[in-house]
Amino acid sequence: MRERQIIFFKHYFLDFYKTIPEVVQFKIEWTLQLISELDRIPKQYFKHVESTKGLYEIRVEVEGNIYRIFSFFDAGNIIVIGNAYQKKNNKLSRKEINKALSIMKEYQHEK
Repeated sequence: MRERQIIFFKHYFLDFYKTIPEVVQFKIEWTLQLISELDRIPKQYFKHVESTKGLYEIRVEVEGNIYRIFSFFDAGNIIVIGNAYQKKNNKLSRKEINKALSIMKEYQHEK
């Protein structure tokens, strides 16, 4: 398999990224590198979001804090990064999922 390409759509993720501690930024970068290189990505890092069509979450945990980055596939081996948030409880935020789905539609419309 060739390496997956990861792209960031507009400012959504980068706005979040600028606000988090450097140790979290490092772990996110490590996780994205892992996702881009491995044929089979462990579910603890990359998982389909149930009840959606084509939306995935990248999961990052640092010092007991959990971060979720929503993404989706484009043609070939391209993963598009949308929005992200720090998870406060055990359930995925429906508000953040809806935002991610909206970003995915925006990307597809502009493509």
